Amino acid sequence: MLRKSILAIAISTAGCVPMAAPDVPVVTSNLVSSSGAVLGTVRLFSEPTGLTIRIDARGLPPGMHGVHVHSVGRCDAPDFKSAGSHWNPTTRQHGHQNPAGFHSGDLGNLGVGPEGRLVVGLLVPGARVADGSDGDGPVLHDADGAALVIHARPDDEKTDPSGNSGDRIACAIL
Repeated sequence: MLRKSILAIAISTAGCVPMAAPDVPVVTSNLVSSSGAVLGTVRLFSEPTGLTIRIDARGLPPGMHGVHVHSVGRCDAPDFKSAGSHWNPTTRQHGHQNPAGFHSGDLGNLGVGPEGRLVVGLLVPGARVADGSDGDGPVLHDADGAALVIHARPDDEKTDPSGNSGDRIACAIL
């Protein structure tokens, strides 16, 4: 009986990886629409391999949308231009399919279902917070912050500077 219990424990824990740090967000912020309506929350977590952005939102338009980290932590509606350009500490071109790219803030495309719901986690590889406690990569969460921006259309992953992803329709301060 003891042998079966040990085997059951071994099987149930296979593939489990212990967390390196508590699951406590560095930042929690509202995701807002261009009309100022709160669509949900965005949380930023420090991980051993970078920063994870977790989005939990309702009320987004269904379909594919480009998503980027922008360089300034401001979300002034209605156009969110206050968020600045894409976060690009490596001074590259835009898009994962661009031979001269990609920006560190290029996070690809997200699919929003017909009900407008989005729940997703995105890794920003190598990024870190400003205090230096999480590695030596580029600082995302610095003095002027950063913003997560969801665009109206899909990102084509190659056209500089924004992948033809259209208007900024939702924004959260990181």
